[in-house]
Amino acid sequence: MSKKITVPSFLQPEIAQVGELFHKELYSSSKLLTLITRYIIKTKGKQLRPMLVFSAAGMVGEIQKSTYSAAYLIELMHTATLVHDDVVDDAEKRRGFFSINALWKNKIAVLVGDYFLSKGLLYAIENNEIEILRIISHAVKQMSEGELLQLEKARNLSSTEEIYYEIIRKKTAALFVAAMQAGAVSTGACSSEKYNTLTEIAELLGIAFQIKDDILDFSTQALTGKAAWNDLKEKKMTLPLLYTLQQLPEPQAKQLRKALNSHKNKYENLKRIADTITKTGGLEYSTQKLTELCNRAEALCTTFPANQYNATLKELIKFVKQ
Repeated sequence: MSKKITVPSFLQPEIAQVGELFHKELYSSSKLLTLITRYIIKTKGKQLRPMLVFSAAGMVGEIQKSTYSAAYLIELMHTATLVHDDVVDDAEKRRGFFSINALWKNKIAVLVGDYFLSKGLLYAIENNEIEILRIISHAVKQMSEGELLQLEKARNLSSTEEIYYEIIRKKTAALFVAAMQAGAVSTGACSSEKYNTLTEIAELLGIAFQIKDDILDFSTQALTGKAAWNDLKEKKMTLPLLYTLQQLPEPQAKQLRKALNSHKNKYENLKRIADTITKTGGLEYSTQKLTELCNRAEALCTTFPANQYNATLKELIKFVKQ
């Protein structure tokens, strides 16, 4: 993955308009809430999901007022879930910046996330974006289920590749799917066939995105924006780890699980586990799966007319694939 996703020049005005909507709609008379909202806007990420909204819309029809609403709502829900995720994970940093819970503690972080969710609900109702609200609500439900399933499996480090894909399909890919579905329906001109194809592309891309994140857990903090082996520390069943546990003889797999649960010599312990995963081929296997998913997504893009929106989606797939 390249170091940075960049918004193409033709989409910059649209993304900027979503940012203005984000700033305007989140205004509050509460000084604390205003301070935190400004901090969140200042530290916002790559705008990947709004780009997916506009890409999907432009691949099936014309950009409408509802498309901007869809991009705003997707970004708002994404931000709310990240704030809550940081509380669940007890994360101190997000994209190299201090998390909301690290600066203002868990209670305030949870309430801020709730505020964002409620603002999204109100905006959708007031602007009659019921179908987009349905799509996003379904995604948030799936994301919660995925997080809970991941926590359940992390307790005893038990999982299968099938369960792993179920987790990331819900935890990560669901919002990618919602972004492209919302973009498609916002045009009012999307056939069921195109809608289903965009859904498949989004799911493939979302799963690939999570696998890439799994692989980057073995990279340096400078590249990923988070400490190396963070997923190992949290005992998350990533694909490289899962593959390694499946390949090792049971006695060695048992030792690896025990090492993951150990609190002794943390750095040296994690390094040994990471070395085992690398030697067993966990990273190579994950990269192969990542490439397969991206190739399938790229092939589906060719079923749509070639235009700048399609080209943007292909670039996003290429970004994840690299």
